[in-house]
Amino acid sequence: MTKAPTSRFKVEVLDGDRTSRREDVVSTEEPLELRLEWPGSSPEPLVVTMRTPGSDFELAAGFCLGEGFAVRADAIRTVAYCTDVTLTPEQQFNTVTVSLDGPPDREPPQRYGVTSAACGVCGQQSLDELAARAYDPVDPVEVPVDVVRRLPELLRDAQPMFSRTGGLHAAGLFTADGRKVVVKEDIGRHNAVDKVVGWTVLNQHSRKGLVLAVSGRAGYEIVQKAVAAGVGMIVAVGAPSSLAVDLAREFGVTLAGFARGERCVVYSAPERIIRPA
Repeated sequence: MTKAPTSRFKVEVLDGDRTSRREDVVSTEEPLELRLEWPGSSPEPLVVTMRTPGSDFELAAGFCLGEGFAVRADAIRTVAYCTDVTLTPEQQFNTVTVSLDGPPDREPPQRYGVTSAACGVCGQQSLDELAARAYDPVDPVEVPVDVVRRLPELLRDAQPMFSRTGGLHAAGLFTADGRKVVVKEDIGRHNAVDKVVGWTVLNQHSRKGLVLAVSGRAGYEIVQKAVAAGVGMIVAVGAPSSLAVDLAREFGVTLAGFARGERCVVYSAPERIIRPA
C-alpha cells in the first residue's frame, strides 16, 4: 500500500519561555525508482527521485515526456508498480516501470543517479539538444492579463496538502479563461510539473490552449518541461532564471513571473497577454 502524502509527528513547540507539545503534520518524502522497458528489453533502472507519494504514474509519464525518453505521448504503453519478487512490499510501491512501444527516443544515461526533490534534473541538455528532440511546436495561447494575475491564487486554492503542511510545491494546468484542468502537489516543484503533464498523457487530455502555473520560481527545467509538453505559457509566483528566459524566448513560450495581486512581470512573448482595450 502506498504511503500517505503527509506524516504525523509529536513535536515540542518552544515559544519564548513556554513549551508546548502537539502533533504536527509534515509532507511525506519517499524515494521513487523509475524503470524503462520496451519490446525485447527487460526493465532497466532510469532514475531515483525523491517525491511526495501519490500520482506516481503521472510523475513517471511526465518525466519520460519531459526528459525526451518518449517524445510522443502515445509511445507510453503502460505505467505500473514493479512486481519484482526481490522487492519488499514497501519497495514495490516505490518502484514504477514505464513500458514504451519501442526503444526510447533518447538513450538513457549510463548512470542517471538520484534526483532530489529540490533540484530536479536540471540543465543537462543544451538548448540545441532540446531543439533536436523534434517536439511539436508550443501552442501560442493568448490569455487575458487579469487571468494571468489571478492564476497564483487559483493555484493556491487547489492546494489542500499545502494548507495542512506548508511544505509542498504545486503546479497546475488552466484554460485561458482561468478554469482549472488539473493541479498536483509535491515536495519537489519539478515533480509537480511532471505529475500534471503525466496526468494529461495518461488521461489522453489535450494540452492545447492550456497555461502552466507554478507555485515557486521558474527555472530552466520548468520551461524545458513546458516546451516538451507543448505548453505555450508559464505563470510563476517567483522569479525566473536567466537561462529560463533564454529558453522561453528561443521556443516562443510566454513567461511571466512575480504574479501576485495586480502585478506580474513578463519576460518573453508579451504580445500573447491580452490587455484591456
